[in-house]
Amino acid sequence: MQQTKIYILNISITFLIFTGILFLLTYIDEINAQSNKKDIDPVLTDPNLKAELVIDKLKFPIGMEFIGNDDFLVIEKNTGKVKRVTNGQVVKELLDLNVASKSERGLLGIAFLNTSKFNYVFLFVTETEGQDDGKILGNKLYRYELIDGNLVNPVLLLDLPYLPGPSHNGGVLRIGPDGNLYIVMGDLNRNKDPEGDNIAQNLEGTALPDGRGGVLRITPNGDTVMDGFTLGDSGLLDKYYGYGIRNSFGIGFDNVTGYLWDTENGSHYGDEINIIKPGFNSGWRQVLGTPSLYQNMTGEEFNRSNLINFNGNGKYYDPALTWNQTIAPTTIGFIHSDTLGKEYKDDMLVGGVKNGTILHFDLNSTRTGLSLNGSLNDKVVNNPEEINDSIFGTGFGIITDIKIDPTDGDLFVIASHSKNGKIFKISLK
Repeated sequence: MQQTKIYILNISITFLIFTGILFLLTYIDEINAQSNKKDIDPVLTDPNLKAELVIDKLKFPIGMEFIGNDDFLVIEKNTGKVKRVTNGQVVKELLDLNVASKSERGLLGIAFLNTSKFNYVFLFVTETEGQDDGKILGNKLYRYELIDGNLVNPVLLLDLPYLPGPSHNGGVLRIGPDGNLYIVMGDLNRNKDPEGDNIAQNLEGTALPDGRGGVLRITPNGDTVMDGFTLGDSGLLDKYYGYGIRNSFGIGFDNVTGYLWDTENGSHYGDEINIIKPGFNSGWRQVLGTPSLYQNMTGEEFNRSNLINFNGNGKYYDPALTWNQTIAPTTIGFIHSDTLGKEYKDDMLVGGVKNGTILHFDLNSTRTGLSLNGSLNDKVVNNPEEINDSIFGTGFGIITDIKIDPTDGDLFVIASHSKNGKIFKISLK
């Protein structure tokens, strides 16, 4: 009798536990469903525009390049995979590289160059030996040929440092209007390890520039661009187009002028948007933000005499816009058509991490700065409300790339949230 009672009691307890687990799982599923619904429901400020989910279940997508209408290549930071997406479906996995994925390492950049003779795909990767997260071989820049839908014939163009690391790698690639390849690299030195110092960071008496802390420019074959501009011929100076960059996740070309722009991440302040002309010096590690913001935040006056100018070939420029609180800007791009409306044609979009926000800016009459009014005349965002009128959309998660479909002008946004990245298309309703 006693055993029967114990048996019945055990069955009851088991039933309660099982019921509780089912309830918990159901609750978690509901929470996840709500979270996922929220993740794929960004908000646009323009009621005439809509955001449609193109594809999800990507693993930290970080860059994309169109090879046709609604046909693009997308790279995944931590898997090292290059995937082809056509009409919203992954139709092929073209490549699986061995990558280091810690912090800001990984498969970080992609660019596509199409000519009548060849189709080149360039990839920037923190490469490892034998397997993912194995022995690090370096930050490598490769060129592949896209032939019959396959990436073949890899050629190593640049073998760049990866230490101290693991952050501030940069790695974003863009093809310029001159047909050359532009690469941005951070200083790889978040903790300011003396072993990582070099004079491209405006530090006198340190090592020669080796690719870190600047925008590099090379021909599609990896050679120095011979157009009369160079910072020098020591180290990799003949490949530098700009320098003094702390950390960047975005470069992009103005389709009207051909000028290059970037976004830069400060520390706890000093995020920037910059126009990059040949020899551009962003000022790091002597200044962050505008000189006035730097003085307000540090209590020290910016001393321009500490800057390195490479025998006059380099020149410091104040940022076009800076923040006194970090927003972590990422990608930067320009809308080259009026597909979204005439009010957006030739304007700038900047993506970021905070609140998954896309910012929209008009440029000034010379297109060498932003059209800023009122409290932004000082080029400093002193409080978030000052930038409210520039918000294009929110709720995208971590925005890693913004691209325009060159065929129809629709806007595509990569939004990486946790391990489930998504791509959205923004178009007229």
